[in-house]
Amino acid sequence: MPSISSFYGIIIRMYFTDTDRHKMPHIHVFYAEDEAVFGLDGEIIAGDFPRKQAAYVKAWCLLHEEELQANWKLAKGGEEVYKIEPLR
Repeated sequence: MPSISSFYGIIIRMYFTDTDRHKMPHIHVFYAEDEAVFGLDGEIIAGDFPRKQAAYVKAWCLLHEEELQANWKLAKGGEEVYKIEPLR
């Protein structure tokens, strides 16, 4: 489960073999005790997440949409994904 970015205590991961569980492109996001699955558009698909941190994740997703899509294609093909700049 490679970490592709982290900022403000938020860790974002994209799994190589998780394309069957959630059919749409997505990321797994962790903050303290919270975990949620977000679409690449920044919307929560599953789980609960603090509102403020969810807003950070959504902003980050919108800023890096093309990179996330490219990473998703790599992950779906079983290839290693690359790191994406954190939100600053």
